[in-house]
Amino acid sequence: MALLSALYFVQGLPFGFQTTALPVYLRTQGVSLMVIGSLGLLSLPWMGKALWAPLVDRYGSERVGRRKSWILPMQLGLAATCALAAFVPVPDALKALLGLVFLMNLFAATQDIAVDGFAVDLLEPHELGWGNSAQVVGYKLGMLTGGGLLVWMSGSLGWRGIFLVMSALSLGVFGLVALTREPRRAEGVGGGERPSWHEVRERLAAAWRLPGTGWVLLFIATYKLGETLVDVLFKPFLVDMGFTPAQIGQWVGTWGMVASLLGSAAGGWLAARMPLLGALALASCLRVIPLGGEWWLALHPPSAQGVIAVTVAEHFFGGVLTTAVFAFMMSRVDRRIGATHYTLLASVEVLGKSPGGPLAGLLATRFGWSYAQVFLLGTVLSVAFVALLWPLRRGEQATRSVSTSP
Repeated sequence: MALLSALYFVQGLPFGFQTTALPVYLRTQGVSLMVIGSLGLLSLPWMGKALWAPLVDRYGSERVGRRKSWILPMQLGLAATCALAAFVPVPDALKALLGLVFLMNLFAATQDIAVDGFAVDLLEPHELGWGNSAQVVGYKLGMLTGGGLLVWMSGSLGWRGIFLVMSALSLGVFGLVALTREPRRAEGVGGGERPSWHEVRERLAAAWRLPGTGWVLLFIATYKLGETLVDVLFKPFLVDMGFTPAQIGQWVGTWGMVASLLGSAAGGWLAARMPLLGALALASCLRVIPLGGEWWLALHPPSAQGVIAVTVAEHFFGGVLTTAVFAFMMSRVDRRIGATHYTLLASVEVLGKSPGGPLAGLLATRFGWSYAQVFLLGTVLSVAFVALLWPLRRGEQATRSVSTSP
């Protein structure tokens, strides 16, 4: 569990920087909301990683470790791009900086394939709740570091120092993984006969034919769309309301992320003690409340106390929901093609929420929507998608009937 958390920690660094630190940095440099709203496009490797997931699943060095032979070079690439980004001047070389952030996501997304496969190999069904807590908590600690703590310290570190610290942290975890032997249990699950390309296709096709799979994919793709629509403009909204980068880094990037970590732990506890669909329904309903709070803040002059309260609640309930969804996704995976199957579901999740950022920027800049109008749309969409849990429940019942029929 500790090794999984450390690996997901490294993967969270670039995404935390992209979603929290980079919007604040670019806004202070006068970059437009349209560009900031489109930053989600830098996450394209997370959407397309299913295309090369079978390569990671099939190939790897048995001597180094099937998963480690992918993880180690990806960590080196991540450390190198972070170090290079430290010396890029902004806004004069904005394209170069965004290109390096894209490469950070490419290295982290490819590593994620191997780490997800490692987790699927290692975790038993009864361990999914706590295992996914370790996954989400580790990832969010990386986001907390890359997007919260370092922004909070930006006044003393400078933006160059932020990138250099991220590079050093990546190298530190690289050393930890290099000195750790890949557990034989993980090697044994997938380390024998590797699945052929034909077998991968056949198993994915069989998974698609399970009752309710279409509803599962639709829910995974849309459950965070409304939240993304709100989140991508919330930091620029706070900048425009006169709050400083240090305040935003502390409230949103640090306190909010701490609340998210607690929520992720609570989500693991919930998923271990409730039916997964019940945990999804409860978390989905609670998550809507703070999204409405962000809309309320946009209608009134926001106070520091109001921003902190709404931010903490939104991140906590979002953490509960994310862990429950990931545990649900892992429960649907065919372990014989674990990395490929789980990566495909994770890519659907990233692809589904990605239009939220560009759409929010488009509505704000081209159509003149206010922050309040965009936040209201995100809240309404989040309420609407809760209704998908009903056909999802019926699909799960049908799946159980198929699996228990003679």
